[in-house]
Amino acid sequence: DVLVAESQAPAKPKDKKGGLRGWIEGLVMSRAGSGDTPSADRISLLRDADGDGTAETKTVFLSGLTSPFGMALIGGRLYVANADAVVMVPYQTGQTRIDATPVKVADLPAGRNHHWTKSLVASADGSRLYVGVGSNSNIGENGLDEEVDRAAILEIDVAAGARRVFASGLRNPVGLAWNPQDGRLWTSVNERDALGDDLVPDYMTSVTPGGFYGWPWSYYGQNVDERVQPARPDMVARAIRPDYALGSHTASLGLTFYAGTLLPQWRNGAIIGQHGSWNRNPPSGYKVIFVPFREGRPDGPPQDVLTGFRNARGEAMGRPVGVAVDGRGALLVADDVGDAVWRVTPAAR
Repeated sequence: DVLVAESQAPAKPKDKKGGLRGWIEGLVMSRAGSGDTPSADRISLLRDADGDGTAETKTVFLSGLTSPFGMALIGGRLYVANADAVVMVPYQTGQTRIDATPVKVADLPAGRNHHWTKSLVASADGSRLYVGVGSNSNIGENGLDEEVDRAAILEIDVAAGARRVFASGLRNPVGLAWNPQDGRLWTSVNERDALGDDLVPDYMTSVTPGGFYGWPWSYYGQNVDERVQPARPDMVARAIRPDYALGSHTASLGLTFYAGTLLPQWRNGAIIGQHGSWNRNPPSGYKVIFVPFREGRPDGPPQDVLTGFRNARGEAMGRPVGVAVDGRGALLVADDVGDAVWRVTPAAR
């Protein structure tokens, strides 16, 4: 069974629409392949009962959500990260639908929701949840009062529902995954816009508890963004340099570490889904890549895993988002423009 969040950005409050800049961004993003359809607000179940690699059935598994994105399964409980809260429902292996009313575990920053996706992973013992929360702006132009507990990874105590900032200064941390080599948390981060086609690189990095990664005052460590005023040299001095650049404006959203046996060439490394640029010339991303690791750290240039999402005219026929490994070791790729989940397996002999 594969659970898929079918989602879109929630409606913004009337006083937080984003103005002319937001309208222009929406227009350009639509040309890049991003639609503006209402959110389905549901999780669907895909079931491949005969094991041939194609789902025979698709059913609505859980509905009535609010722009759901991240999911985490802890024993008999399924946790879902809505745009405004983490909720929980009871889960039983094999069931095809959940009708229970979701129970709120913890609120999440909402409001304008400039970056609305909320990623979710659980700690190995199931006692903590980690949520990726993006900024409410490009560089804090809406005021830092709107950025409280945003541009951060939050840690939630599952039993108490209490939350705290685990790491900050991460403009839009979307992919979250544990590195099986050393047990550290890693994230893929979308960086800021409007500094040109080749700035600023998106990146992935290990996450230092309590660490600060620069946003909005600096990027990729201690490179000062002069647009952000007033300046904060004290915060810039604290900024941690990320571990690995993923290319400017690639919109690297998905992140997983491959530990299966079906595709041994991708063991000991990270697989990243790159949604693709909406404001770069020439475009970047629009593919899935693999970054080899050695002793828990990136070790070598990225390798293409899945390409061909743009046609000969440069139009986006698909845009990769989430990446995951199924029970047989195949790679699953969610494509939110192709409206598909692709399954990657070894080529037939």
